[in-house]
Amino acid sequence: MDNSPAIEALKVALKALPGVGPKNAQRMAFHLLERDREGASAIAQALQNALAKVQSCERCNTFCESEVCKICSSDKRKKNLLCVVETPADLEALEQVGAYEGVYFVLMGRLSPLEGVGPDKLAFKKLAELVASADISEVVIATNITPEGEATADYTQQLLAPYDLTVSRLARGVPVGGELEYMDQRTLAAAFKDRRPT
Repeated sequence: MDNSPAIEALKVALKALPGVGPKNAQRMAFHLLERDREGASAIAQALQNALAKVQSCERCNTFCESEVCKICSSDKRKKNLLCVVETPADLEALEQVGAYEGVYFVLMGRLSPLEGVGPDKLAFKKLAELVASADISEVVIATNITPEGEATADYTQQLLAPYDLTVSRLARGVPVGGELEYMDQRTLAAAFKDRRPT
């Protein structure tokens, strides 16, 4: 079947989404055109609206529609406590837990030499400027427990070493309610490494 250039362009655009390969992109494109043109139009309008309005918070670098996001501008947050995360999605996940009262900084990615993502591609310079200019007493590094996340955490720790503040990392290891026999080796190893006195 010889598709129109517009359909081919739509499939290419859909492949930009994470986890979407050629087959899924084709399936999505045909579904939207065959069965849900109204939905396709709503997606297009919402995307255009987001691209026009969403920017980065001047302080924490997350997505927002104003110069400073609601978390950074809230007088209920502890401004001396800073949590460094990889992405806005990670920030949202921590916020949903409701256990953290400080502010955030979003790196907008993680170090990944294989993908060509070095320190210059992330917001490390902005993080250093924030720490140097703000009255921050503790930085919590909350990167993902992946090889890239660990490398990002190590780099962040080195970056913060010259500053007079406490640097901590989220605890890793056995989850609440978890059974040891079902844990993978990396989780158990992390739990032993991060053990603490009772």
